[in-house]
Amino acid sequence: MESNRQKKIGGILQKDLVEILQGSLRDEGVKNLMISVTKVSVTVDLSLARVNLSVFPASEGPKLLEGIKSNGPLIKHALALRVKNQLRKMPNLTFYLDESLEYIDQIDRSLKGEENPIEDPSLLAKRKKI
Repeated sequence: MESNRQKKIGGILQKDLVEILQGSLRDEGVKNLMISVTKVSVTVDLSLARVNLSVFPASEGPKLLEGIKSNGPLIKHALALRVKNQLRKMPNLTFYLDESLEYIDQIDRSLKGEENPIEDPSLLAKRKKI
């Protein structure tokens, strides 16, 4: 369970990361792509921050995630400049795709009858073996 301090720091990082990532998309001139930071979870020792990203359209997600990971040090530096008065040490950032919105949309389409998994079992995702 996250402490209040972890939640506060996660919220600060989330707000600034949204501005940095969306600003960089605007600067690049990308118009048909939307990115949002759905959650930032910080470890107890504040050394690592897990950043969950949601990308629309979802098909662009893996490519965009690779670009963000390759520019991770630049993003961390830009973020550190923004939060330097609030944090003594900047946590390392790890980026992941959050596919929960796509999953919700898939359920919604199934409920509306557009894609019925009972009639077409190939629509169901295969279970992952653990």
